[in-house]
Amino acid sequence: MSTELQTYNTLLRHIKQRVAQAQQRAIYSANEEMLRMYWDIGEMLTNSQMADGWGQKTLERLSVDLKNEFPAIKGFSVRNMQCMMQFFNEYNSELTMVKKVENPITQSAIAQLNKNAETDNYPITQSPISQLPTYNFELPIKHLSWTHNIVLIQKIKDIRARYWYMVQCIKSNWKVDYLKEVISRDDYGKHGALANNFSETLPSNEAHEVTSMLKDPYIFDMLTFTEEYNERDVEIGLVKHVEQFLVEMGAGFGFMGRQYHIEVSGDDYYIDLLMYNSFMHRYMVVELKNTEFKPEYIGKLNFYCSAVDDILCREGDHRTIGLLLCKTKDKVKAEYALRDIVKPIGISDYELGQVLPNDFRGSLPTIEEIESEFEERSEE
Repeated sequence: MSTELQTYNTLLRHIKQRVAQAQQRAIYSANEEMLRMYWDIGEMLTNSQMADGWGQKTLERLSVDLKNEFPAIKGFSVRNMQCMMQFFNEYNSELTMVKKVENPITQSAIAQLNKNAETDNYPITQSPISQLPTYNFELPIKHLSWTHNIVLIQKIKDIRARYWYMVQCIKSNWKVDYLKEVISRDDYGKHGALANNFSETLPSNEAHEVTSMLKDPYIFDMLTFTEEYNERDVEIGLVKHVEQFLVEMGAGFGFMGRQYHIEVSGDDYYIDLLMYNSFMHRYMVVELKNTEFKPEYIGKLNFYCSAVDDILCREGDHRTIGLLLCKTKDKVKAEYALRDIVKPIGISDYELGQVLPNDFRGSLPTIEEIESEFEERSEE
């Protein structure tokens, strides 16, 4: 009976997986069809407006008529139809890439307009999109929701940055609100900014992947200290707030341990923080320093990376990377320190949450004073 039950459970699991796969494909298919419909409507609206010169009132009328005709379908507000026009003007019909401006007549006309306008001090500028060169990658537009796409179109004009945010949305399943938050924090600008030797120590594709995954600085605003603190205090705080810590570290990171013990030639060593990234299939050794960067920190981190490669890595794991987190760093000193290091290492700053100064905190009313004020007002 146990064998029959095991066989049945295996069959049931396979069927459930297939059903889930079909459901996911149906969702993707429906999303892609909706995006294509919005692109087509955007084309119709744009071409009609260019030919007939209509304005806002036509969109308002269309919105009412379409809502009456298709009451079960949302998305025909004036604002959303304006977004459809923007969507059409931004992307090509395959929904994989930004439109290219290659028409020599159009280019010469714009150049002439700019030349004429300069005499009147009113230069005419092209959109940032039209000035971008051809890229050798495709944007995963069809794999994102309509709202994700519109947020990215309106907030991110740099196509490389937009591509990066799109990939992160897909890999980490970012919701729209979280996407807006990371854009406001300029997460793209922070990624790849850290001092590192990845291009010298890793194959080019791996170097690009690691560089795009790490950032500078890291913001640990969940931690605030009113008195002097050391590295151990920061470690303990990050472990206490491990969920927020992992969000700040980025997609795919798992926490393996604090003061992680390894033994080399009979001696004990303790890694500040050990992490593993399931996307990159590699360990990351994190060393925390509550000081500015010093070149001698690199030697210890290099040693830890070598030890983790030999002791912990298994088949399928890529080379361990090291991340040194300091309060501040001089980039020239950091680059010199990394120049002849054979292990892939990055150096980044980190920032903690700010606390109110003591004199400012003392000037704020206490809870008791606030309650007393409310009571006095209610009696009046």
